Amino acid sequence: MIAFIDTPLFHLMITLLAYWLSNLLFNKFRYKILHPGIVSILVLILFLKLTDTSFQDYNDNTSMLSFWLGPSVVALGLPLYLYIRHLQGNFFRFFLAMIAGSLIGIISVVVIAKLLGASDIILYSLAPKSVTTPIAMEISEGLGGIPSLTIVVVFITGFVGALFGWGFLSKMRINDEKAIGIAMGAASHAIGTAEIVKNGEKYGAYGALGMVLNGVLTAVFAPIIMPPLIHLLCIANY
Repeated sequence: MIAFIDTPLFHLMITLLAYWLSNLLFNKFRYKILHPGIVSILVLILFLKLTDTSFQDYNDNTSMLSFWLGPSVVALGLPLYLYIRHLQGNFFRFFLAMIAGSLIGIISVVVIAKLLGASDIILYSLAPKSVTTPIAMEISEGLGGIPSLTIVVVFITGFVGALFGWGFLSKMRINDEKAIGIAMGAASHAIGTAEIVKNGEKYGAYGALGMVLNGVLTAVFAPIIMPPLIHLLCIANY
């Protein structure tokens, strides 16, 4: 029995079961803090601690699930294709908004972290916080950051957006489907997009659009602006 607990099959089963039960719990009580992503992660951490299983072993055994992160990002090209034509006449404004969102997402977290005394390697790890996990890991590694730290920050960013993004936009009296979807996708990537798709297919489609384009723009901008930005922040500290 103990040997079975360490097998890939059991780890896959416990992962899927944890998410399924977390989803049932959330649907029953509807408390934001019971978001299935948060609860399932906590359950799996508890499982690893109780069974004295290393994260490396668990990660290796569930690589089948991790593999699908890449194809899932590629699949987002479908809603991008289906809905981008609805932006005709607004491409220039949309493109400027996406550029601004990408740059603000990078610069804001780097400046705040630097003011709090973070090292350069931490800054490189934080820069792609608003990008979906597979892209964020590649950006972080390319910049010289720590991909594992980037994953944690990406998840935190996504959950914060999923829990509070819709409410914040509502308080700002933003009701347009395009604006809400693109803002949530650009700021809180797949987790935020998965949350707003519950309110309608269009929200999810525009969320996917914002997420994909923010990923592309961040991958382009981060390597260009990060070295001079960190240099300027270092000079400002003297």
